[in-house]
Amino acid sequence: MFNTTAWNRLRYTAYAPFYDTVAARAFRRPRRIALGQVDWEPGMRVLLVGAGTGLDLPFLPCDIELHATDIAPAMVKRIAKRAETLRRDVECRVMDAEELDYPDEHFDAVIMHLIIAVMPNPHKGLTEAHRVLKPGGQLCVLDKFQPDTHPAGAGRRFLNQLTSALATDITRQAQPLLTDAGFLIRHDEPVLMNGLFRALLAAKPSTSNR
Repeated sequence: MFNTTAWNRLRYTAYAPFYDTVAARAFRRPRRIALGQVDWEPGMRVLLVGAGTGLDLPFLPCDIELHATDIAPAMVKRIAKRAETLRRDVECRVMDAEELDYPDEHFDAVIMHLIIAVMPNPHKGLTEAHRVLKPGGQLCVLDKFQPDTHPAGAGRRFLNQLTSALATDITRQAQPLLTDAGFLIRHDEPVLMNGLFRALLAAKPSTSNR
Protein backbone atom coordinates (compact mmCIF):
# COMPACT_ATOMS: atom_id res chain seq x y z
CA MET A 1 0.00 0.00 0.00
CA PHE A 2 1.52 3.33 -1.10
CA ASN A 3 -0.75 5.68 0.82
CA THR A 4 1.39 6.07 3.94
CA THR A 5 2.64 9.07 5.87
CA ALA A 6 6.22 8.47 4.71
CA TRP A 7 5.16 8.17 1.06
CA ASN A 8 3.04 11.33 1.26
CA ARG A 9 5.95 13.27 2.75
CA LEU A 10 8.21 12.06 -0.06
CA ARG A 11 5.86 12.71 -2.94
CA TYR A 12 4.70 16.13 -1.75
CA THR A 13 8.32 17.13 -1.32
CA ALA A 14 8.75 16.21 -4.99
CA TYR A 15 5.52 17.99 -6.00
CA ALA A 16 6.36 21.23 -4.15
CA PRO A 17 8.26 23.04 -6.95
CA PHE A 18 5.40 22.75 -9.44
CA TYR A 19 2.39 22.35 -7.14
CA ASP A 20 1.17 25.90 -7.74
CA THR A 21 1.22 25.41 -11.50
CA VAL A 22 -1.25 22.54 -11.17
CA ALA A 23 -3.44 23.70 -8.29
CA ALA A 24 -3.52 27.49 -8.23
CA ARG A 25 -5.85 28.43 -11.08
CA ALA A 26 -8.09 25.35 -11.11
CA PHE A 27 -9.03 25.65 -7.45
CA ARG A 28 -9.18 29.43 -7.05
CA ARG A 29 -12.98 29.61 -7.30
CA PRO A 30 -13.62 26.44 -5.21
CA ARG A 31 -11.36 27.76 -2.47
CA ARG A 32 -13.20 31.07 -2.43
CA ILE A 33 -16.57 29.31 -2.24
CA ALA A 34 -15.47 26.98 0.55
CA LEU A 35 -13.94 29.73 2.68
CA GLY A 36 -16.93 31.96 2.02
CA GLN A 37 -19.10 29.50 3.93
CA VAL A 38 -17.24 30.11 7.20
CA ASP A 39 -18.74 32.50 9.73
CA TRP A 40 -15.65 34.67 10.17
CA GLU A 41 -15.13 36.87 13.21
CA PRO A 42 -12.16 39.11 14.10
CA GLY A 43 -9.58 37.43 16.29
CA MET A 44 -10.53 33.85 15.43
CA ARG A 45 -7.75 31.31 15.88
CA VAL A 46 -7.62 29.29 12.66
CA LEU A 47 -5.68 26.20 11.62
CA LEU A 48 -4.85 25.28 8.01
CA VAL A 49 -4.18 21.53 7.99
CA GLY A 50 -2.25 20.21 5.02
CA ALA A 51 -1.84 23.77 3.84
CA GLY A 52 0.37 22.91 0.88
CA THR A 53 2.01 26.03 -0.52
CA GLY A 54 -0.54 28.33 1.13
CA LEU A 55 -2.90 28.87 -1.79
CA ASP A 56 -5.74 29.57 0.66
CA LEU A 57 -3.99 32.59 2.19
CA PRO A 58 -5.27 35.25 -0.25
CA PHE A 59 -8.88 34.29 0.54
CA LEU A 60 -8.61 34.43 4.33
CA PRO A 61 -9.48 37.45 6.49
CA CYS A 62 -6.54 39.51 7.70
CA ASP A 63 -7.86 39.95 11.25
CA ILE A 64 -7.47 36.32 12.38
CA GLU A 65 -4.74 34.38 14.16
CA LEU A 66 -3.50 31.93 11.55
CA HIS A 67 -1.57 28.67 11.91
CA ALA A 68 -0.56 26.41 9.00
CA THR A 69 0.80 22.88 8.90
CA ASP A 70 1.96 20.43 6.27
CA ILE A 71 3.69 17.08 6.38
CA ALA A 72 6.38 18.10 3.87
CA PRO A 73 9.07 20.60 4.96
CA ALA A 74 9.38 21.79 1.34
CA MET A 75 5.71 22.77 1.38
CA VAL A 76 6.03 24.56 4.73
CA LYS A 77 8.90 26.64 3.35
CA ARG A 78 6.67 27.74 0.50
CA ILE A 79 3.81 28.57 2.87
CA ALA A 80 6.14 30.78 4.88
CA LYS A 81 7.42 32.47 1.74
CA ARG A 82 3.88 33.14 0.46
CA ALA A 83 2.85 34.50 3.88
CA GLU A 84 5.83 36.86 3.83
CA THR A 85 4.99 38.02 0.30
CA LEU A 86 1.38 38.67 1.31
CA ARG A 87 2.53 40.30 4.57
CA ARG A 88 0.56 37.81 6.61
CA ASP A 89 1.57 36.71 10.09
CA VAL A 90 1.30 32.91 9.90
CA GLU A 91 2.82 30.34 12.24
CA CYS A 92 4.01 27.58 9.89
CA ARG A 93 4.95 24.13 11.20
CA VAL A 94 5.81 20.70 9.80
CA MET A 95 3.18 18.37 11.23
CA ASP A 96 1.25 15.19 10.50
CA ALA A 97 -2.48 15.91 10.14
CA GLU A 98 -3.21 12.65 11.94
CA GLU A 99 -1.14 13.67 14.99
CA LEU A 100 -1.70 17.38 15.55
CA ASP A 101 0.58 18.92 18.17
CA TYR A 102 -2.00 21.33 19.58
CA PRO A 103 -4.08 21.30 22.78
CA ASP A 104 -7.71 20.21 22.92
CA GLU A 105 -10.30 22.87 21.99
CA HIS A 106 -7.64 25.30 20.79
CA PHE A 107 -9.06 26.60 17.48
CA ASP A 108 -12.21 28.38 16.35
CA ALA A 109 -11.93 26.98 12.82
CA VAL A 110 -10.00 24.25 11.04
CA ILE A 111 -9.53 24.29 7.26
CA MET A 112 -8.88 21.01 5.43
CA HIS A 113 -8.60 21.62 1.71
CA LEU A 114 -7.53 18.81 -0.63
CA ILE A 115 -6.16 16.69 2.21
CA ILE A 116 -8.90 14.29 3.32
CA ALA A 117 -8.58 12.33 0.09
CA VAL A 118 -4.82 11.88 0.50
CA MET A 119 -4.49 11.06 4.21
CA PRO A 120 -3.66 7.41 4.96
CA ASN A 121 -6.29 7.42 7.72
CA PRO A 122 -8.86 10.19 7.13
CA HIS A 123 -10.94 9.18 10.16
CA LYS A 124 -7.93 9.74 12.40
CA GLY A 125 -7.21 13.10 10.78
CA LEU A 126 -10.80 14.25 11.18
CA THR A 127 -10.87 13.03 14.78
CA GLU A 128 -7.80 15.17 15.42
CA ALA A 129 -9.49 18.18 13.80
CA HIS A 130 -12.51 17.56 16.05
CA ARG A 131 -10.26 17.37 19.11
CA VAL A 132 -8.47 20.68 18.52
CA LEU A 133 -11.67 22.57 17.69
CA LYS A 134 -13.54 24.43 20.37
CA PRO A 135 -17.17 23.40 20.97
CA GLY A 136 -19.14 25.12 18.25
CA GLY A 137 -16.00 25.43 16.10
CA GLN A 138 -16.18 25.19 12.32
CA LEU A 139 -14.56 22.73 9.91
CA CYS A 140 -14.13 23.91 6.32
CA VAL A 141 -13.58 21.10 3.81
CA LEU A 142 -12.83 21.14 0.09
CA ASP A 143 -12.09 17.82 -1.59
CA LYS A 144 -13.12 15.13 -4.05
CA PHE A 145 -15.65 12.60 -2.80
CA GLN A 146 -17.55 9.57 -3.97
CA PRO A 147 -21.31 10.32 -3.75
CA ASP A 148 -22.70 9.67 -0.26
CA THR A 149 -25.64 7.71 -1.69
CA HIS A 150 -23.61 4.70 -2.78
CA PRO A 151 -20.09 3.28 -2.24
CA ALA A 152 -17.52 2.96 -4.99
CA GLY A 153 -17.96 0.09 -7.43
CA ALA A 154 -15.37 -2.56 -8.27
CA GLY A 155 -13.98 -0.61 -11.23
CA ARG A 156 -13.49 2.56 -9.21
CA ARG A 157 -11.88 0.60 -6.37
CA PHE A 158 -9.48 -1.02 -8.84
CA LEU A 159 -8.54 2.35 -10.37
CA ASN A 160 -8.10 3.73 -6.87
CA GLN A 161 -5.09 1.47 -6.34
CA LEU A 162 -3.26 3.59 -8.90
CA THR A 163 -4.68 7.03 -8.11
CA SER A 164 -4.12 6.71 -4.36
CA ALA A 165 -0.43 5.97 -4.94
CA LEU A 166 0.18 8.85 -7.35
CA ALA A 167 -2.32 11.50 -6.30
CA THR A 168 -5.48 10.85 -4.33
CA ASP A 169 -8.08 8.40 -3.10
CA ILE A 170 -11.23 8.49 -5.27
CA THR A 171 -13.47 6.27 -3.12
CA ARG A 172 -14.00 8.30 0.06
CA GLN A 173 -17.41 9.63 1.07
CA ALA A 174 -17.82 12.94 2.87
CA GLN A 175 -20.88 12.39 5.03
CA PRO A 176 -19.81 9.10 6.67
CA LEU A 177 -16.33 10.44 7.39
CA LEU A 178 -17.48 13.72 8.90
CA THR A 179 -20.35 12.33 10.94
CA ASP A 180 -18.29 9.40 12.26
CA ALA A 181 -15.73 11.92 13.51
CA GLY A 182 -18.45 13.78 15.42
CA PHE A 183 -19.22 16.67 13.07
CA LEU A 184 -22.57 18.12 12.02
CA ILE A 185 -22.66 19.08 8.34
CA ARG A 186 -24.13 22.55 7.89
CA HIS A 187 -23.51 23.12 4.18
CA ASP A 188 -22.53 20.93 1.23
CA GLU A 189 -22.00 22.41 -2.23
CA PRO A 190 -20.63 20.94 -5.48
CA VAL A 191 -17.87 23.22 -6.77
CA LEU A 192 -16.01 21.45 -9.58
CA MET A 193 -16.17 18.62 -12.15
CA ASN A 194 -19.90 17.94 -11.90
CA GLY A 195 -19.83 17.53 -8.15
CA LEU A 196 -16.72 15.37 -7.83
CA PHE A 197 -15.24 18.20 -5.77
CA ARG A 198 -17.41 19.51 -2.93
CA ALA A 199 -17.14 22.34 -0.40
CA LEU A 200 -18.54 21.44 2.99
CA LEU A 201 -18.90 23.38 6.21
CA ALA A 202 -19.29 21.31 9.35
CA ALA A 203 -19.39 22.12 13.04
CA LYS A 204 -18.30 20.52 16.26
CA PRO A 205 -21.39 20.39 18.47
CA SER A 206 -21.40 22.93 21.28
CA THR A 207 -21.93 20.07 23.73
CA SER A 208 -19.79 17.14 22.73
CA ASN A 209 -19.91 13.60 24.08
CA ARG A 210 -16.66 12.64 22.37
